[in-house]
Parts: sequence; structure tokens; C-alpha cells
Amino acid sequence: MKKMLMLFAGIMLLLALSACGQKSQGDVVSELNDKLGEMKGYKANAKMTLKMGTEPQVYNVEIWHKDPSFYRVNLKNEEKDQSQMILKNDDGVYVLTPALNKSFKFQSEWPENSSQAYLFESLVKDITEDKSATYKETDKHYVFVTKTRYQNNKMLPFQEITINKKDLSPVSVKVMDPDKTALVLVEFSKVKFNTNFDKDAFDMKKNMTSAQLEAPVMAEVQDGGFAVKYPEAINGMNLTEEKEIATEKGERIILTYEGTKSFTLVQEKAEVVQTSVSTNVNGEPVDLGYTVGAMTGNTIAWTFEGVDYMLASKDLNQEEMIEVARSVGGDPVK
Repeated sequence: MKKMLMLFAGIMLLLALSACGQKSQGDVVSELNDKLGEMKGYKANAKMTLKMGTEPQVYNVEIWHKDPSFYRVNLKNEEKDQSQMILKNDDGVYVLTPALNKSFKFQSEWPENSSQAYLFESLVKDITEDKSATYKETDKHYVFVTKTRYQNNKMLPFQEITINKKDLSPVSVKVMDPDKTALVLVEFSKVKFNTNFDKDAFDMKKNMTSAQLEAPVMAEVQDGGFAVKYPEAINGMNLTEEKEIATEKGERIILTYEGTKSFTLVQEKAEVVQTSVSTNVNGEPVDLGYTVGAMTGNTIAWTFEGVDYMLASKDLNQEEMIEVARSVGGDPVK
């Protein structure tokens, strides 16, 4: 009987020790916020895969953050020779397209006003604010499933965030549709906390120049036509007119969709700016997945693969407009 009692006590002790090794969700959230409070900045590298079209698109993402509010996010699609940079400093938020020598300047609350799958502090905020978030612990990771704060969160309402136990750095983020299918995957390859930055590391002109050294400005947008792209997210709306207009830059294509709601999509060749001057935008930068656009009132404008796009609608709300614009990034198929 004594041996049985000792065996039982030993088993209970092992269970107690095992339980002590598991951290609660509240403990991990508290540690993440402590980490955020102590952090002076970081540099990170990641691979972002978008699965919204017929073929996945892969971007290399380089992230710099200097506390409290300086950011530099460089997105490159090596296969399509696309490069864009989001920059935030004391002057505002900039979206740079180095190959066209173009930059747009916003007075914006970015990145605080939406989820950002490649920013550590945004992920911590998503984890902290979602009181219904689920949590599990594995041998090496803490895994959270949370709601997102995207402007189009009906399309991408959930995300799975994996955190490294060792240093609380982000490992991966899966952004999912309502069926929990991952449409955006961010995989971090390197995260270095408390990094020091040069005084001019977030200067707009310096970053435009350095980006152009890596990917020189196009002499001009290539001659000839371009492949017209058609949106896929058009439930209840049909293409009723496709009009081609000749302009000084070449052709301008105007697509008109009508039905339950209506919108117009304009496409034309992008123009290389000879002198780089930032265009002030009275609106917000908007993440379209494959590129960053500018939303102002009833329009979204963006540039992709040497083509300028503008979506306009009095019927679609902002979330619906973002969904339509995101769906234009696929193959040029009607």
C-alpha cells in the first residue's frame, strides 16, 4: 500500500511539474507586451506568398522599425522585377515606386489603423486586442489564431500567428479567408531586435536613391500595348463596356461593370517621372497584397508591372473596392 501511495505521489508530482512548464495565454501576451515596451527597434527579413490568383506571387520583404514611429518596408518581387517601399518618418507616410521615380505622400495613421502581417508590433496588438483569440503551445512555438483589423476583413478575417518561444520573435503569419484557407503567408527568416540605425536611414530621398541603385529607373515604359486585366471579385456585376481611348502615352482602356452595383476600372501605361517629386495624396495607403495603392474617397489608384490602374465607384463601399482591386492582380483573363 505504501508503494502504491509513493507511486501515486510521484505521478502527481510529474504532472505538476509538466503543468508548470506550460505558460498560460495571459502570460505569453504579457511577455509580448513587455518585449514591445523594451524594444527600441528591429530589422527583419521575410518571404510573403500571395495565393489570390491562379499562380502564387512571392515577395521578399525587408522591414526596419525605429521606435516609436519610423518604418521602412521594402517589397520586391524578383520574378516580375517589381519593387515598392513604404516609408514613414516625421514628414509623413511615403509609398515609393523606384523604377518609375514616383513617390506618393500621405498624412496617415499607417500602420496603426490596420493589421500588418509583417510588422511585429502590429501582430502583438492583434493578439492583445482580440479577447476571443485561441492559443496553443508547442515544443518551440506559441501559436495564436486571432481576428484581423484589415479594412477588408470580411475577405481576410483571421490569421494564425506563430511566435518563437526563445526570443518572442515572429516565425510565420497565415492570413486566412472565412473558410480558414491561408491566402497570405509571411515567413520570417531573420529578426534582429534593438538594432541601431543611421541618422538618415528613414530619409525619403536617400531611400529612393539607394533603391534605384538596385533597380534603376526605367528609361521609358516599354513600347507596344499591355495585357488588359479583369477583376475576379465581381459578384452580381457584369462587364457591359470595354472602351479604348488613344492618349499621348498610348492607349487607355476603360472597363465598365454594372449590375447589383457598378464601378469603372481604367488602365493605361505608367509614365516614368523625370524629376522625382512627391505627390501629396489626401487619402490612405491601402494594401492590395501585390502592391500598395492610394485610396481617396470613391477611388483607388495603383501601379503594377508598368501599368497605372484607377478604380472608381459610387456604389461600392471601401471594403468592396479593396476586394475588387485585390482581384485585379491575377492573370489577364476575362
